[in-house]
Amino acid sequence: MILQDAVETDFAEIIELANIAYRKTGPGSSWNSEEGLIAGPRLNESLLRDEFARNPEAHLLVYRETPASQLLGTVWLEPKDSDTWYMGLLTVRPDKQAAGLGRTILTAAEDYVRAHGGNRIRMTVLHVRATLIAWYERRGYTLTGETEPWHHDDQRFGTALRDDLYFLVMQKTLSLEAKS
Repeated sequence: MILQDAVETDFAEIIELANIAYRKTGPGSSWNSEEGLIAGPRLNESLLRDEFARNPEAHLLVYRETPASQLLGTVWLEPKDSDTWYMGLLTVRPDKQAAGLGRTILTAAEDYVRAHGGNRIRMTVLHVRATLIAWYERRGYTLTGETEPWHHDDQRFGTALRDDLYFLVMQKTLSLEAKS
């Protein structure tokens, strides 16, 4: 598997994958779709460019079997301080999820953070996504007890279909040695 920083020519595929992984409904949708929670696109080119402009030290990593093959997954990694990185936009092609690709990408992301001096990853997950929270907990992530609001007045990430949405903060302290 090839892990590399996204380049501008990857943007269209990244946007398509994010919208399929987060928002597609019906046959072929992801096991962790936000169906019934959030409507509309998860990502567009303007938002992606804005995220890079606001976070110039962040890395959007893309995963492919070969440099020229189809995009299989993504993950956003952003250093917050010398020890802690934020992880977001972890996506996997829905038709590849049963093959363990999510775990593979998550492990690669952890290794990447560790190789760049980080020892903790933090992320946010919608509080109603119990199955996804449990998936991360099985991989060593814990709830911190912190919450962050869903931005109901900001439609850039989609439109909330419920007025009670908020994020739970999860984190994992990484071991010094990479996992295999």
